[in-house]
This record gives sequence, C-alpha cells and structure tokens, in this order.
Amino acid sequence: MADTYWYARGGSYTDGGAFVFTINEEKNLVCTDKFGKLISGKAHQKKRVKTISYNVWDYADIDEKLYEKQEPFEIFDCVTERIKDWNLDKVWSFAESMKKYADKGDKERSIAIETLTLLIDRRYDVGEKKRSNVIPVFEEKLFDVFSSVPPLGSNSNGDYCLINWEKRDQLNGPLNPNQTLVIDVGDFKPEGEEGTCQFLERAYKHGWRKIVAYNFRGQRNFGAGLVAKDKVRIDVYGRVGDCLAAFADGPEFYIHEDAQDSVAYCFKSGKLVIYGDAGKTFEYGAKGGITFVLGDLIDRPLINAVGSATAVINGSCKDYMGESCMAANGFSILNGMKFDECGKIMEQETPFHGGNLFPLAAASTVYLRDPRQTVGEEQLNGGKIVTISREDWEKILPLLKENERLFGIKVEELLKVDAIERRPEQVYIKVVPTEVTALTKYENGD
Repeated sequence: MADTYWYARGGSYTDGGAFVFTINEEKNLVCTDKFGKLISGKAHQKKRVKTISYNVWDYADIDEKLYEKQEPFEIFDCVTERIKDWNLDKVWSFAESMKKYADKGDKERSIAIETLTLLIDRRYDVGEKKRSNVIPVFEEKLFDVFSSVPPLGSNSNGDYCLINWEKRDQLNGPLNPNQTLVIDVGDFKPEGEEGTCQFLERAYKHGWRKIVAYNFRGQRNFGAGLVAKDKVRIDVYGRVGDCLAAFADGPEFYIHEDAQDSVAYCFKSGKLVIYGDAGKTFEYGAKGGITFVLGDLIDRPLINAVGSATAVINGSCKDYMGESCMAANGFSILNGMKFDECGKIMEQETPFHGGNLFPLAAASTVYLRDPRQTVGEEQLNGGKIVTISREDWEKILPLLKENERLFGIKVEELLKVDAIERRPEQVYIKVVPTEVTALTKYENGD
C-alpha cells in the first residue's frame, strides 16, 4: 500500500493532468504537474516508524473489555480511540488477537471479520504511524481469518465454508440459507472460462446468497453478467481487476479496496459500494442501480448512462462526467471531499477538476457540493448551473443518509463550511442539461 496516490490524465482543468519529472542541479528527481506545482511525499517521509518486530505478544496487553462488547462498531470505536498511541507491535498484537478470537466459533469469527473490515474501510487517526503501515496488518490478519474457515465439503453446518482453486470442482450448495461461501481467488485465472466470473455464477446457481471473495491479484470481470433474481451480497477484498460487476443485474457488491477501470459497465440494477477510489469509465452505459464511492473517480463516469442510474461519489472527478447522459430517472451526487492524515473529512480544492462536466447530456442531474463556487459555466458543455430547491434536497437526503451509514460521513459535516453549518442551497448546486430545441419538439410530438 502506497502512502499517497496521484492520478495522471491529459487535459485536467486544475493540475494539467500529466506529471513532469526533472533532475535538478543537486541531481534529485523532482516531480511537478504540468503547471509546475510540486508533488512531494515529504509529509509522509517525516513519519518514519520502526518496522514490526513480531515479538511474542501478550493478551494482557490488549484490553479484554474490547471483546466483552461483542459488537464490531463498539470494538472499532475503542480501537480507533487508542490506536494513535500504539506502536506497530501493538497494532500487530491486536490484529493477531482478533485472529485468535475468531477461532473460538462462528459468532466470534463474524465479529472479527466485521471489526477488521471496518478498520480497513474507515478513516481514522493512526498517530505517528503511516496508514500504509497499519492497513496491510489488518488485511493480512483478516485474510488469515478467511483462510481458517472450514473447507466446503467438510460436512460443517457452520456459518462459513471455504473453497479455493484447487477444490473448485467440489462446489455445491449451502447446507443452510445463512451460510457464507468464502472464495480464495488467489490462484484463479486472470480471466476466461476458468476465471472468477464463471465461478461466481456457478456459486449463485448452486444457491449461495452470501459470498466473500478475497485475495484478488488483479483478476478481471468478477461479477460480470451476473443476474440475481433474489438478494445476494458479495464482499470483495484484495486487488480486484477491471470490469467488476459489468452488465450485472441485481446483486449487491461491497468492494473493500480501490476499484479499477470499467466498474459497473452497463450495470442494470443492484447496489455497488466501493470503500476507495474507482478508475476510468465508471458506470459507462449504466441502466439502473445505485452506487456509492468513498473516494475519487478518474474520468468519464456515467457516459451514455440511461434509465435510473444513480451514484453518490464522496471524492472528486477529473473530467468528462456524465457525457451524453440520458438517465432521466437517475442523478449523481459529487461531494468533493477527502480525508486528512488524521482521518478527518475536509474539502478538496474542487469537486470537479475538468472542463467537461455533463457535456452533451440530454437528461439526469449532477448535484455538486460546491459552497465556494469553484465550478463555473466554462466547465460545462451543454449544461447549466442552477440553485437546488427544497424538493431537490428532499430527493438527495435519503441517499446522503445511506452514505453516512456506509462510510461514516455525516450529513451535518457535509453541510458545514468553515465549521459553520449552512443551508443546503448554500452548499450544493445542481447541473442540468440545457434544453435542446429539436429534442423538446420531438418529445412534445411537434
């Protein structure tokens, strides 16, 4: 896990998109954007901490009251209150103790999985350590918990069953409807007939409705084309590849990492939650469903989207958002927020960095959190900026509340500007298509 990430693309409105690398007179490699603004990792380099020694850890050093609570959010709150004062050995000790706790039984395993997942997904203050030091520890121990699940076919009627590439031909249905299938995808092929996409479809047809897939190493097309007639939840961990959930119709996906390009390509219905950033062409040609993204989009999201495609993005977008969008019954919310090194929510420079917001769109709406009016008419191409109404706010508020539940980003924090809570119309604007005369005459039958 890197300390920080930058996304390069041509033509960005604010940073030039491209990176320029120069060797200066002192023979140091200097990185700037196209406009000469320095891009540096020195803020992270100052926070150097010793590596984990993996000393023999002591349960007494981990407060047993954490486990008495037996509620993942309560354990999470206790840990995040203390972790800034822990060294990496203590972080590792806690994560190892969660793994040992999970071995006690299904109830404890569920608590450990949910707690470690929260610690991976959420943002919080880790003190003088780096987030890039801490999260891999939690992920490693979470994967250990998954790997310790009883294998499918062991006649276990427990809550979890594990299957991997080697045992893939032994796939059968759950012994009870509450069982979760845990798939170690590490050795599955990158794509094709023996990839994860076809295996997931087989699992669904066998009756699995709770699925965890972990240990991704870039495998592509996971969930692509999956049609779910009844509710199915799929949790994804690791470095999943392109085209996640493309053409999917009905499933719920929870991605506990960044996602790559072409996520939800032609997504028809269902729900997608991404606890990180998403790449290019997010929801290209989507027809419906709802998506939530904790971080940023790169460019070209929701191009040619139609129907009721709806998205909530908490970060920003680089360019070409909603090009030729025709989603008359859908809309997008772009909050333009990020997290500081202490895990506190804060504004980005702008919610939209490009020069093509909603270009040539025929329908739908983009709601922008832009209290400082950083987005102007010159960034539009066939759209216009208008003030949101009370009806607009009532329309988007339920999704912002769901966004709060998923990511911990409170609606009241989104409405604060310079620490003062404002009215929605002082914080959010909306971008709508400019009326096209020929299209209006066609719709009116003229």
